[in-house]
Amino acid sequence: MKHTVYWIEGDGIGPEIWKVTRPVLDAALSAATRGEHVIDWVELLAGEKATRLTGSPLPQETLDTLAKASIAIKGPLGTPVGGGIRSLNVAMRQTFDLYACIRPVRWFEGISSPVKHPELVNMVIFRENTEDVYAGIEYQAESAEAEKLGNILRAEFGAKIREGSAIGVKPMSAFCSKRLVRRAIQYAADHTLPSVTLVHKGNIMKFTEGGFRAWGYEVAREEFGDITIPEKEATPENSKGKIIIKDRIADAMFQEALLHPSQYSVLALPNLNGDYISDALAAQVGGLGMAPGVNMSDTLALFEATHGTAPTAAGKDIANPGSLLLSGALMLEHMGFTAAAEKVRSAIVGAIADKTVTQDLAAEMDGAQTVSCSEFGNILRKKIV
Repeated sequence: MKHTVYWIEGDGIGPEIWKVTRPVLDAALSAATRGEHVIDWVELLAGEKATRLTGSPLPQETLDTLAKASIAIKGPLGTPVGGGIRSLNVAMRQTFDLYACIRPVRWFEGISSPVKHPELVNMVIFRENTEDVYAGIEYQAESAEAEKLGNILRAEFGAKIREGSAIGVKPMSAFCSKRLVRRAIQYAADHTLPSVTLVHKGNIMKFTEGGFRAWGYEVAREEFGDITIPEKEATPENSKGKIIIKDRIADAMFQEALLHPSQYSVLALPNLNGDYISDALAAQVGGLGMAPGVNMSDTLALFEATHGTAPTAAGKDIANPGSLLLSGALMLEHMGFTAAAEKVRSAIVGAIADKTVTQDLAAEMDGAQTVSCSEFGNILRKKIV
C-alpha cells in the first residue's frame, strides 16, 4: 500500500540531511510492516531551489498542492533578516492556517547537556502559530503607515508612543487561543499525561496574553470539565486520573523549566513565548539538532527540522540530520506507524550509545567517533531490523 507524502528539500544543509532522512524512514517503515506499506515521495519546490528553477521562492504549484495535502515534511528554509522576502516558514503557516506548532522535547542518553539532570525534561510544547506579534502586522519607523497609526493611537486612545517609532500590532483572539489549548488538552488526554500548563505574560499584557490564559481555562472547564481540574482546586483525592490545568508567567516558566522540569508535561503558549521556550528547552537536552517538530492545521501536518539552514556547514557532509529524522519519526507515528517510528528512534539511541555520531555531537562526548552526515545515515539503516 502506498502513502503519498510531499517533501521540500530545504536550503543550506537541507539537501544533505534529506538524503539521509528519506532512506532511514523508508527502511523503518519497510521493516515494521514487512514491506506491506511504502511511502510515495512527491517533491515540492520552495526556497533557494524553487527560486533557481522557477523564479519564485514559494511557487503557486507548491501552494496549490499543499492546500489539498494532508502530510508533508520539509528541511530548513532560509529567512532573511531585516529586508527581503518575508519568512517562508511564517508564510506557509499563515497560508495553510498551521496554527499548532508541536515540539516534543526529551533527552537522549549520551547527549551532552548544560544542565545536571536533562533526563527530567520530557515536555511537549504547543505553540500558537498564527497570531501574536508574529502575525507580521508592523510598520517601519517614520513610515506614513506608522505615523498615521501612531497619531490615531495618541489622539483617540491616549497612547504614549514616541514620535518616529516603528509600530507593531499584537492580535490574539479567543478563537485561535482556544483551538490551540483544545489541541494541547486532547493530546494530554490521548497520551495519559498529567498536566497542561498555560504559559503567558498576562500580568503585564492583560487583554492579549491574559486573554490567552482566561480562554485556556474556559476551554478546559467547558469542553474537558470531566477530565481536567484547575491546579488551585486540585487535591490528591479529587485530581486522581484528571489532567491538572496550570498556568505560569512566561519568565517564571523559564526558571521552572530549569529547577522543576519533571513537574511539567504539556505546555500551551502564545506564539512569541512558544518560540523562546522551544529553543530554551531544546538547549537543556542538547540543542536543536535533536529537536523534532510539526506545524498542523485541522487538515495538514507539515513536519520539519526545527533548526536553521546552517549555511557554513552546507555542502560539507558534516550536518546532524537528527532533527529531521526525529520529525520523520513523528510523521510515521502520525500516519499510524508507531512501530516504524520507534525503529527510527531506537536506531538513533543505538548510534549515540555506540558514540558514532556527527561532528556537533561528537565534540561534546568523550571518546566519540566523528562520522559524516551520510555515514550516520548508513549506521542508522544497519541498526533497523
